[in-house]
Amino acid sequence: MEQHTSSSEITFHHEPAEGTKRIWKTFWLLLIITLIELALGFTMYLFHGSLSHGVVLFLKGVIVILSLAKAFYIVSIFMHLGDELRNMIMTVVVPLTLFIWFIGAFLWDGNAYRTNRNRYDPSMEYKTTQAPVEKKDTTVAPLQ
Repeated sequence: MEQHTSSSEITFHHEPAEGTKRIWKTFWLLLIITLIELALGFTMYLFHGSLSHGVVLFLKGVIVILSLAKAFYIVSIFMHLGDELRNMIMTVVVPLTLFIWFIGAFLWDGNAYRTNRNRYDPSMEYKTTQAPVEKKDTTVAPLQ
């Protein structure tokens, strides 16, 4: 029998300094975005009574955009999707976009149902105030 001198283990050579530099850069970026989100949230909480409705909606929109930016960086760096081929990226991004659209559509539909359910319509009152219609006796008499 012949002895194999090579190992069957597959190893990949990489430079750890370059990878950790990228991770630390992403860490600091995510930390800064998170601190900005927290500052905006605390601003809305502390000045809740004095902020107008438009300012509150604007701050919430900024927080959502910053959260999406964080999600992009997490997927791109830590899940290594940024290094993949375009087709692989599209197999993840397109269903994710459809999922976000479904959430928006369901929220829109639920809000429409809630709004219509809680609205009083006086024109519909006639249905409950009409005199009941007499029912005819439709039973068949038994044969004798």
